[in-house]
Amino acid sequence: MLVEMVIDGVDVPEDGSAGDPVADLLVSVARGDQRAFAELYDLLSSRVFGLILRVLVNRAQSEEVLQEVFLEIWQSAGRFAPNKGQGRTWVLTMAHRRAVDRVRASQSSTDRDVRAGIRDVAVSHDSVAEQVELSIEGERVVTALRTLPEPQREAIVLSYYGGYSQSEISVLIGAPLGTVKTRMRDGLSRLRNEMGVNA
Repeated sequence: MLVEMVIDGVDVPEDGSAGDPVADLLVSVARGDQRAFAELYDLLSSRVFGLILRVLVNRAQSEEVLQEVFLEIWQSAGRFAPNKGQGRTWVLTMAHRRAVDRVRASQSSTDRDVRAGIRDVAVSHDSVAEQVELSIEGERVVTALRTLPEPQREAIVLSYYGGYSQSEISVLIGAPLGTVKTRMRDGLSRLRNEMGVNA
C-alpha cells in the first residue's frame, strides 16, 4: 500500500510513481527541453523564492540564489530520480541547501570583518573579552556539529538555523516525521555530550 502525502490538496503517492508534474518536467529538462524549463520556473519559482527568502531574509541575495538554483536545475536535472521522491521536494531541498550555503558564506565574511574590526578599533578590555568568548563558543558549536552524522546535522541545522518545524523538515528532506524527530533527539544528545553540557 502506497503511503500518500497531500500537496496543495492533491493526494500524491510518496514514491513519485504517478501524478507528479514537477517530476515529469524535470525529466524533460534533463533532455534539454527549454519549454519544460520555463514551465517549471513558472510553476515553482515563487515557492522556491519564498523558501530562500525565509532563510536569507535579504531580498537581493534571495533573488541571486533563486537564479543559482534554477541554473543548477537546468544543469543537473539528469540527477533527479523520479522513483526516489517527489520532484518538488528535490527542488526545494536544493534551494534550501543553496540558501544555507549562502548564509554560511555570509557568516564567514562577517566573522572575518568582525575580527578585522576588533584588531583595528581600540575598544575596552571587557568588549574584546566578550567578543572573544562569543567567538570561541560559536566555534565550539560548529566543531561539535561536524562530529554528527550528516542526517542528524542536517535536521538540526534546518531546525535551528533555518527555522523549520519538524514537519517542514520531513517534507524538505523526504524522510518520515518520526525519523526526523529521532535524528534531532539523537543529534542534540550527542551535541550535549560533545560540548560537555549536562542534559
